[in-house]
Amino acid sequence: MIGGDAAGMSAASQARRLRKPDELEIVAFERGTFTSYSACGIPYWVGGDVPDRDKLVARTPEEHRARDIDLRLRTEVMELDVDGQRVRARDVDSGAESWTSYDKLVIATGARPIRPDIPGIDAPGVHGVQTLDDGQALLDTLERTRGRRAVVVGAGYIGVEMAEALINRGYEVTVVNRGSEPMSTLDPDMGRLVHEAMEGLGIRMVDDAEVTEVLTGDDGRVRAVATRDREFPADVVVLGIGVRPETALAKAAGLPLGTHDGLLTDRSMRVRGHEDIWAGGDCVEVLDLVSGQERHIALGTHANKHGQVIGTNAGGGYATFPGVVGTAVSKVCDLEIARTGLREKDAHRVGLRFEAVTIESTSRAGYYPNSSPMTVKMLAEHRTGRLLGVQIVGREGAGKRVDIAAVALTAGMTAEQMTALDLGYAPPFSPVWDPVLVAARKAAAKVRSSV
Repeated sequence: MIGGDAAGMSAASQARRLRKPDELEIVAFERGTFTSYSACGIPYWVGGDVPDRDKLVARTPEEHRARDIDLRLRTEVMELDVDGQRVRARDVDSGAESWTSYDKLVIATGARPIRPDIPGIDAPGVHGVQTLDDGQALLDTLERTRGRRAVVVGAGYIGVEMAEALINRGYEVTVVNRGSEPMSTLDPDMGRLVHEAMEGLGIRMVDDAEVTEVLTGDDGRVRAVATRDREFPADVVVLGIGVRPETALAKAAGLPLGTHDGLLTDRSMRVRGHEDIWAGGDCVEVLDLVSGQERHIALGTHANKHGQVIGTNAGGGYATFPGVVGTAVSKVCDLEIARTGLREKDAHRVGLRFEAVTIESTSRAGYYPNSSPMTVKMLAEHRTGRLLGVQIVGREGAGKRVDIAAVALTAGMTAEQMTALDLGYAPPFSPVWDPVLVAARKAAAKVRSSV
């Protein structure tokens, strides 16, 4: 196993359940100091919602070793010899290198934060956040820094979550975003709602701005972030631009990569063309069940499922991973943001004609206390009415409603069929017509009128 987080150690644990130590020896290499942790929880640890770093660790190295998994921390795999079925690993602390042979190989190298190649990007005070070590380094900086000005570069999931974390830490936060609106995983009209809500929370939003340089002071530390025409003072900078698959090892070994540089696998998570190599987690591309194309999605939910499939197959069983519909949910303070399926530009790119509708509704019956507004956007295929995608922006109770659409997408339902879904209802939980079903009714009517 190359990689000791979600996919790698899920695979190791599942394989061990199926095969005893005298039947299968398992060696896992991890270049960091932690295993089986929730990277998705790091912003909430940094922001103080999760008080203890160890709460993010699902299974410690000691627990893995107690299950007869030979886990080697602080050990980085430097080379794959596919023909010779061996890997070259280096002890990070001593520099010592050695080769280890394998019968079956699992690649779970994860993803790496995008770090723009600009002056000053490596200055003290500039942080990417991908691992627990990264999170600890950022917390150490926040504790040492006297100033209270933070700039977040990027406004995707990581960017908005880190903006919330820094707001919770009492920082003045500026988000510099290259796109026209935050959350490029949404259509721009829905992203605009996020922009307005974030500004309402006291976050300074700067769109259509690309960072060209990180400026430093006489002490070498970051003092500002520069775009082509402006400077934004900063005592700390957090990079939230996104991630790319960590596949340098795989590429050097000649393994097949997709258009997003992720490893390509079959439904059993076996690397295409290689009988004894599997891959999973953030380093792979997966099938989008809506568009029929491969895409890269870095989420712990997928990584754990990949690990289960890989461990079952490597342990002599049989399992498959069918694909995804692209469901994601996030929040910034009390604003909830969710999406599943295709955006408008995704549908255009794969040649789908569609109808788009947007509705305003509430999280509870309008007369019930603390009901909050939400906006739901739905895409349905022209003529057929097949659901293509849903986006939701709202307050408490909005985000997880996207799961209704995720199930409908997986089942291949039409907007018309969705209107008959028997969802739970009581005034404290939803209006008589749930907002997602209101959008489905409107989408179904628009499809009918367009035929």
